[in-house]
Amino acid sequence: MTWDAVIIGAGHNGLVTAGYLARAGMKVCVVEKNDWIGGAAVSRELFSGFTYSNCSYVSSLFRPEIMRDLELPKHGLQILPYEGGAVMMQDGGHLGMFRDHDANRREFARHSPRDAEAYDRYARDVLRHCRFIRPLLLRTPPDPSSFRPRDLAELAWLGKRMFALSEAQMYDMIRFWTMSISDFLDEYFEHPTIKAYQAVASIIGTALGPMSPGTAYVLLHHAMGDVDGNVGAWGFARGGMGAITRALAASLRAAGGEIRTGSGVAKIAVRGGRTTGVVLDNGDEIAGRRVISNMDVKRTFLGHVDEAELPGDFVKRVRAFKTRGSSGKLNIALDAAPKFTALPEGAPFIKGDLHFTDSIERMERAYDDWKAGHFSRDPFQDVMIPTMIDPTMTPPGKHFMSCFVQYAPPKIEGQDWTDADRDAFAKTCIDQIESYAPGFRDLILHMEVRTPRELEAEVGLTEGNIFQGELTFDQLLFNRPVPGYAQYRSPIRDLWICGSSTHPGGGVMGAPGRNAAAEILRDAKMPVKEMSDAYAIP
Repeated sequence: MTWDAVIIGAGHNGLVTAGYLARAGMKVCVVEKNDWIGGAAVSRELFSGFTYSNCSYVSSLFRPEIMRDLELPKHGLQILPYEGGAVMMQDGGHLGMFRDHDANRREFARHSPRDAEAYDRYARDVLRHCRFIRPLLLRTPPDPSSFRPRDLAELAWLGKRMFALSEAQMYDMIRFWTMSISDFLDEYFEHPTIKAYQAVASIIGTALGPMSPGTAYVLLHHAMGDVDGNVGAWGFARGGMGAITRALAASLRAAGGEIRTGSGVAKIAVRGGRTTGVVLDNGDEIAGRRVISNMDVKRTFLGHVDEAELPGDFVKRVRAFKTRGSSGKLNIALDAAPKFTALPEGAPFIKGDLHFTDSIERMERAYDDWKAGHFSRDPFQDVMIPTMIDPTMTPPGKHFMSCFVQYAPPKIEGQDWTDADRDAFAKTCIDQIESYAPGFRDLILHMEVRTPRELEAEVGLTEGNIFQGELTFDQLLFNRPVPGYAQYRSPIRDLWICGSSTHPGGGVMGAPGRNAAAEILRDAKMPVKEMSDAYAIP
């Protein structure tokens, strides 16, 4: 049998692409190396009765258009918004954050009346940047060197949006895309902890520190999502992040698509400059009229395609694509909820994201360790306890804690991670939590530790980079992943790429997968009634 489309990888973007193609009438087969689906958006029971969100752990960026088009709520997906968060200070105080803007303003005033006044201006300016960028998420970036009508029309559309801004707004936009989050926040706030909390999203998954140019855009990348129409809101997928990919898989199967787990791909078959399918690790061949890779760009072209089939300049650029990992993850089963000494009893923000890094300077020092080739000795941790909102993940009275950690380098002082390095990394993180929640260590029933080594080996993320490539300005829009190949195509006919290495980048967003599907269907001259965005198939 020859499939219309063979998708490599059952991560969320691969499943999004597969879902759209199947609904358009294609015969679609998804092959996945693991015995489970989900990629980085996965939930697994590694300790009896406890469901872990093993990699990705919160939802906001996932596009509502995709949820509607693929009918994901019908297939069980529910996003539960969470309440704010908090930073615990070294002096025993805390900064609370809330979903309500006015509540945040009052909390800021408790620490700095000047910062409370500045908060309205800050929120307005960030929202303006979001409004400019958000429409680009579900559009294929134009090729600025092309004279094709579509590319020229898209460049004109971008120019029209840019020239709709005032001169001052235009200058601000360009500065914002290239400046550090530290410099950006200095223009609004004075209190170090307020600046530290606002800087969090700028370093998540990023091999940069808060004082590095370009981190202001990373903040924006994380601020563009929404939950139930509330821009910038975040939430938990009920049942863990795997609920997203389970719903996508159910939607795909309902449209007639097939998923084969335990089917790792050894190579992408190419004949006469055109792909003919894939060869599995066990030697089986699956024939396909087109192959779509959800693997990152390096793993796709450097690991699964014969280099002789690719232009030399293309291979050189793929090798240069930055995928430096910077993150680790702890997933912890707890016997009871921890008690943080800095937080008031019953405070609602324990249901949100909890941080211990109370200044930009501490974040930067954590990054200094990464630059020296070592995990941070005083790490930044994004700690969440989703079972405060979603009790379905654990037995009654028990809790699951997710700890996302910056910074963890791909190698330790130039050498591969060892088990001893992993254990020392975990101890550093647990010791930090224990210092803010005495007795925490005694609550631990089980713990999974994931360094960049595990993220690459188990999830397939090169160097452990959670975005399949850094979100720096030189790797965005028509430069992502490679100039000339930013429209989900490759130098090989009918070989496509749909993962986060492509525009608009990483996070559990689904936009790369949807955009790739739109381009594939354009190429096949197939109409798509199910795509809610009129731009998708003009």
